[in-house]
Amino acid sequence: MTTLTRQDLNFGQVVADILCEFLEVAIHLILYVREVYPSGIFQKRKKYNVPVQMSCHPELNQYIQDTLHCVKPLIEKNDAEKVVVVIMDKEHHPVERFVFEISQPTLLSISSDTLLSHVEQLLRAFILKISVCDAVLNNNPPGCSFSVLVHTRDAATRNMEKVQVIKDFPWIVADEQEVHMQEPRLIPLKTMTSDIVKMQLYVEERAQKT
Repeated sequence: MTTLTRQDLNFGQVVADILCEFLEVAIHLILYVREVYPSGIFQKRKKYNVPVQMSCHPELNQYIQDTLHCVKPLIEKNDAEKVVVVIMDKEHHPVERFVFEISQPTLLSISSDTLLSHVEQLLRAFILKISVCDAVLNNNPPGCSFSVLVHTRDAATRNMEKVQVIKDFPWIVADEQEVHMQEPRLIPLKTMTSDIVKMQLYVEERAQKT
């Protein structure tokens, strides 16, 4: 077994590539399963060897890609603690928050060439869990929208104001009502542990949605 620091082989970049690719698929699937957009704008694709639903709407796809392009440097530097998909009602109050908690070890234990395929298997389990999460969640009210929030470490927050990854796509501080929910119901969906990343997914659901 070989033990490496995060700087060796630029492993932070490898982790960021893997997670951002996964998060893109996960966000599309959440929007489909939770019916934030009409099912007609989604097409069935295959990812991680399982069927998924991906949006065909150019503006929506661009927003998701731009968001993850800005998230990627934070994951690469291990500065992102959580990535949250917030589903809001017509009054912009959150009804659900899909929370991806991410942590990466300082030392990376690389034991075999099958590591990445093992991580892919773990991510597949997340996708399968998202696919059936509507069975444990209540229906959302019509006319919902969504946003993506990133919880960062303090040092990263100070630096983010100086660095704008995409022109005309700046980071802004999230509204308090998007971040907090009154006494939400907590639904754990999936946890994974691997040599390169640990991730937990849970949903915070508002008790009264209507």
